[in-house]
Amino acid sequence: MSRQEKLAALASTGVTKAELDNIDGGTARGTTAIADGDGVLINDAGTMRMTSVETMATYMGTKITGGSLVYITSTGAISNAATVSFTQFDSSKYDHYQFWFQHVLPATDGATLYGHVSTDGGSNYDTTNGNYHFNVNDAPGLIVSDAMGTDTGESGVSVVFTLFAPHMAVYTYGFSSGIAMLTNSYVYSQAHATAHLAAQDTDAIQFKMSSGNIASGEIVMYGIANGT
Repeated sequence: MSRQEKLAALASTGVTKAELDNIDGGTARGTTAIADGDGVLINDAGTMRMTSVETMATYMGTKITGGSLVYITSTGAISNAATVSFTQFDSSKYDHYQFWFQHVLPATDGATLYGHVSTDGGSNYDTTNGNYHFNVNDAPGLIVSDAMGTDTGESGVSVVFTLFAPHMAVYTYGFSSGIAMLTNSYVYSQAHATAHLAAQDTDAIQFKMSSGNIASGEIVMYGIANGT
């Protein structure tokens, strides 16, 4: 094929010279931000293919050393939500999970924040009082935080809630620790040990107030990589 024919063939693909130059190893590296929806060119067993950065991120997450804290998802800013659910459980990647509550406020003063577990990927959640324990007391859910206020200066609770090995067919243990404010002068610590009293694997969780909605805040989900 002549040079002219090669150029004509290249032009028919719609590839510009500038785009082709990016494959050159000597091309200067830019600082273009990477965002969801962007593509990455890879050599797939000898065939050049384009994949998404989301797919690349998922793959890289599976290669992180066991025990590492891996970001999974976030609610973003919560605005008067009745419930917040997380169904991104994956026992092939994670042994445990952490949920970081950032200045989460109730819509109703004095509310308790519960976690309700699911065994069917979030189709149903157990809300039965007595199926959970907080210390030695019956509860309608895993207790994340209690006595949450809405008065001036009460900026919500910021806690880390951990689910321990929920994929195992034993009781599901939860533990929360963090900080909250009562008015604008009283800061106090919170720590709650709680359990779901059923020998089952948990693959989703839903957070809900004992009364009223979740007014505001953010919840971020992380996984503890198992390294397999």
